[in-house]
Amino acid sequence: MRDIISCSGKKAVNVSPFSCSSDSSNACISQKTSVPSIKSAVTCVYKVVLSTGMQLFIRVTWSKNQTSQGLVINFGDDDPSTCFKLNTNSRFFGKKKGSKATQSGHSKFEVFWDLSTAEYDTGPEPVLGFYVVVVVNSEIGLVLGHMGEETITKRLKTNTTEVAKSSLVSRQEHCSGNTHYSTKARFCGTSIVHDVSIRCSGEHQGLNHPVLLVCIDKKAVIRVKRLQWNFRGNQTIFVDGMLVDLMWDVHDWFFKPVTGSAVFMFRTRSGLDSRLWLEEKLFQKEHDTVEFSLLIYARKNT
Repeated sequence: MRDIISCSGKKAVNVSPFSCSSDSSNACISQKTSVPSIKSAVTCVYKVVLSTGMQLFIRVTWSKNQTSQGLVINFGDDDPSTCFKLNTNSRFFGKKKGSKATQSGHSKFEVFWDLSTAEYDTGPEPVLGFYVVVVVNSEIGLVLGHMGEETITKRLKTNTTEVAKSSLVSRQEHCSGNTHYSTKARFCGTSIVHDVSIRCSGEHQGLNHPVLLVCIDKKAVIRVKRLQWNFRGNQTIFVDGMLVDLMWDVHDWFFKPVTGSAVFMFRTRSGLDSRLWLEEKLFQKEHDTVEFSLLIYARKNT
C-alpha cells in the first residue's frame, strides 16, 4: 500500500462532483456482455467490545478455489495454533455444523457454526441459511448470519446471555477475471447497503484509451480518463452524507499484466476532517469513531 500512499499528495485530492443522488445522466453505463469477476477470498475485520470493556479484533476469511472452500477466524493475532480453520468442501474433513474451543492469550474462544443449509452467490462467503457465532469468555462476541438472540441461545445450548458490541471496520476482497468488479458495502453502521461497481473499458469506440468508471447504486461517482497515464490517484466522494476517500493503483495492469494486481481502496472519514487518511492507523484509539475501509485486489486473467 505504500506505493499508493507515496504517489498521492495534497494537490491530488479532488472532491467528485457526482453524488449518489445524482440524476440519470450520471447513470453507470450498462454493458450486457460484461460479467463481474469472481471473488476468490473475502476478509472482514470486526471490532468487538465486551461488557468488561475489553476490546479485540476478530478477522474472518472466507476463501474458495478449484479444490477447496473454507473459513478461517483469527482472534486478534496471527498465531496459526490458535486460529479456527474449517474446510467446508472436503468430504472427509469438512464439518458443516459443530463447535470448537481454543485459547488465545488470556481469553477463551468458542466457535459455533452451521453451514449445512448455507446458500452461496458467486463468492466464497454464504449469503443465506447459515450462522457463525464466536463466544469470548462466555460472552457472545460476534454473530454472522441471520439469527435472533433467542435462536442463538437455543441452538448453542448455552446460558450465555451477554452480547458484545461489534462493528465491521474493514473488508478486503480478492477478485479475478475481467476488469469488471461488483460488490456491496455499508459505509457506516446506520447506512444502507450500497452496490459498488468498478469497470475499466475504452471510452471512445475504435480508440484504445482505457477509462476507469466507479459507480455506486448504478450512478457514476468517479470517471478517470486515459487510465494508462493516470494509473494511480485518489478522489473524494460523498456517500450517505459522509466523505469517502477512494484510491486506485492499476499500475501492474499495464506493466505487469501476468502477475500484477490492481488495488482499489475506499475509506470513510470521521466528521468533516479535511485530511486524507493515508497516515492514520486502521485500528483507531478507544475514544475515536470507528471508520470503515473496503479494499479490492483485482487480477485480470490473461
